[in-house]
Amino acid sequence: MISNQGSNPVRTASSLTEHEITVLLVDDQAIIGEAVRRMLADENDIAFHFCSDPTRAITMAADLSPTVILQDLVMPEIDGLTLVKFYRANAKTKDIPLIVLSTKEEPKIKAEAFALGANDYLVKLPDKIELIARIRYHSKGYINLLQRNEAYQALVESQRKLADELTQAAAYVKSLLPSPMNDEIKADWRFIPSTSLGGDSFGYHWLDEDHFAMYLLDVCGHGVGSALLSISVMNVLRSQSLPKTDFKKPAEVLNALNENFQMEKHNNLFFTLWYGVYNKLKRQIVYGTGGHPPAILITGKTPEAAKIIKLKAKGLMVGGMPEATFEDAQTELGEFGKLYIFSDGAFEVFTPDKMMLKFDEFVEQLVKPSEPGISNIDRILKFVRDLQGSDDLEDDFSMIEVNF
Repeated sequence: MISNQGSNPVRTASSLTEHEITVLLVDDQAIIGEAVRRMLADENDIAFHFCSDPTRAITMAADLSPTVILQDLVMPEIDGLTLVKFYRANAKTKDIPLIVLSTKEEPKIKAEAFALGANDYLVKLPDKIELIARIRYHSKGYINLLQRNEAYQALVESQRKLADELTQAAAYVKSLLPSPMNDEIKADWRFIPSTSLGGDSFGYHWLDEDHFAMYLLDVCGHGVGSALLSISVMNVLRSQSLPKTDFKKPAEVLNALNENFQMEKHNNLFFTLWYGVYNKLKRQIVYGTGGHPPAILITGKTPEAAKIIKLKAKGLMVGGMPEATFEDAQTELGEFGKLYIFSDGAFEVFTPDKMMLKFDEFVEQLVKPSEPGISNIDRILKFVRDLQGSDDLEDDFSMIEVNF
């Protein structure tokens, strides 16, 4: 082997490998090897390697990873065109540019060489300037291919890591959600994160022995930033840490949140919120909404006689405008009462033919009775997945069911 310099790739300041131009000449004549070495001797950025034994050519090429192979056609023991086939069949050499060297210009052999995968054809010995130009041209294209593949693999790895982080973030959000309840109030929920982490969170808890708070919020956008803001707001609500705020009064809670979570101070993120308080002595729900879809209350003397009430009060999204104001609304519960609070990801779904489910159609599904052994939330979740034709949702599916 004759070598001008080493051929290991080096790292640059960028994230991509800076590959050196590396030439492997396969020819049984040492005089040809020396002639090519001399042609390239003054090219300090080109590493030259010579293989005089054609039976070692595939192994050397796989070990060296040259950016171009100069392959003689007429050699003892093995034909040069056969080697071309072997290069293309080997995973480590299949994309390396091949310049075939022949003693004469023969269209038939040239056509066969190209058909087998050669990239170029030269009659040896070529002119020095032409040889160097072709080596540089083919090496540049191959190095671009290597760097493009490297960048693609880096992107795939980055996406995998991001997906892992989003999965962990979704698991963390889920760990903060309340446990189901089966006491004088029965409460259950489902939280199904979308393929891209969203900003849903929710909770419920007793404020005192007579007042039960329920809330669900949805931060705009997707990703870790939206999830972090969602968690921050949820922690404020469950710890009741807004100063001078009566958490039994939804409008006060919404106004205080709007004041403390203005989007200019939170990476231009705002959120919608449904917040309600159940008074068990009066059997009454006082609620407020900040740009959020209405909760659906099914109430009456009996389940059969129950009516559907959409619980929505005046109020824009929270954090959007400092001067925004919010108002309370209230409703009475009959002897039977069931409440559904949900994010827009529960009903803003598209069918495979790009038709969106209408809100009233969603409500119709919501109030249908479930089959024995299947909760109503699970039935709705299955309906949504079946409607869009996939178990993977484009937005977070969040829903609370409360039975009073």
